[in-house]
Amino acid sequence: MSGMTMTQKILAAHCGKDKIQAGELVECAVDIALGNDITAPMAIREFRKTGASKVFDQNKVVLVPDHFTPNKDIASAVQAKTTREFAKEMGIKNYFEVGCMGVEHALLPEKGLTKPGDLIVGADSHTCTYGAMGAFSTGIGSTDLASVMALGTCWFKVPAALKINLHGSFQPGVSGKDLILQVIGKIGVEGARYLSLEFVGDGVKNISLEERLTIANMATEAGAKNGIFPVDDIVLDYCMERAHSKGIAYTADKDAVYLVEHDFDLSKIPMTVAFPHLPENVHDIEETYQQKIKIDQAVIGSCTNGRISDMRAAAAILKGRHIASGVRLIVIPATQEVWIKCVHEGLMDIFVAAGAAVSTPTCGPCLGGYMGILAAGEKAIATTNRNFVGRMGDPTSEVYLASPAVAAASAVAGVICGPQHL
Repeated sequence: MSGMTMTQKILAAHCGKDKIQAGELVECAVDIALGNDITAPMAIREFRKTGASKVFDQNKVVLVPDHFTPNKDIASAVQAKTTREFAKEMGIKNYFEVGCMGVEHALLPEKGLTKPGDLIVGADSHTCTYGAMGAFSTGIGSTDLASVMALGTCWFKVPAALKINLHGSFQPGVSGKDLILQVIGKIGVEGARYLSLEFVGDGVKNISLEERLTIANMATEAGAKNGIFPVDDIVLDYCMERAHSKGIAYTADKDAVYLVEHDFDLSKIPMTVAFPHLPENVHDIEETYQQKIKIDQAVIGSCTNGRISDMRAAAAILKGRHIASGVRLIVIPATQEVWIKCVHEGLMDIFVAAGAAVSTPTCGPCLGGYMGILAAGEKAIATTNRNFVGRMGDPTSEVYLASPAVAAASAVAGVICGPQHL
């Protein structure tokens, strides 16, 4: 039997085996089971059907009402109430109410709930975010979450792997969002279907943890089962500060098998925009700028790009400038901690002076929920992760995906552009 990848080693450790291989079916113990206000209520209904009277571990079930909260209507209020009452009934320690919650995939690392070597599942496809910290994390369905909440285990088919070799460092202004869009552009939205997308190479050390979180977050947009980075001092320092634990760092064996390998020179990654209606439809910013694509709205936030580094990147562009006439700019810090940092650093003043509307943490506009729904024919540039037909509103609207720097510059110019074009 050949060697194992990072992902395979984590799965092996959690199913009690020394060796496993791609395609094998394994039942693994779960470290964190996550639900939100959309997915948890269905899981709760199914959980009750099992006859279970308590969750497997009050510390390992995490519930975050972030999609339609603060509640936008009666239906969303019922969803949130169902989640809230279940958390109280079960004594769940990690329930985050409005006022202390954040966008789930930004919140969990911040709260020290994710660390290297963990096995994390969540009823949200972007649970793959935590692979940035050397964890195996993946999205599951609500019925699967019900089972995990009761039993603390989950079945997996061990994924084969695709290796992304990273070299060098980014040019100024280029970010992890640009890299992951280029990766998806190269391999396609099904290019890593049910594979572990493993990012390695000497270039990793030049990518901040927040940028890695952005990259891992969008692994699912390439069809991947999970995305994962090796553990280094950047990760360990963060985990010691937040989780007070280094976790367990797993490294791939030298003879680990990868179905495909791709190389990326970070110094050659351009600022990138994904055109409608797929994340693989990528264009570099210079080509895009020549098309003078007018926008109606810009959104800066989400589980992909709502962290403090994203807020700082946007504020650096907006400082001393005002958004173009006819453009709406919505800025959403992903957590309360990020929100407070924005206040203390003067970023809120910059956003408001530039003409932006600033929201409490929410996923709202990303999935066409609220706080920025598009009307027929409108175009938006967003730092979110998906641009499918009707994703942010009317089916005839269009969503362009980009980094915070590009989104901010586009809001100022009124057309999609980079900071260099202002």
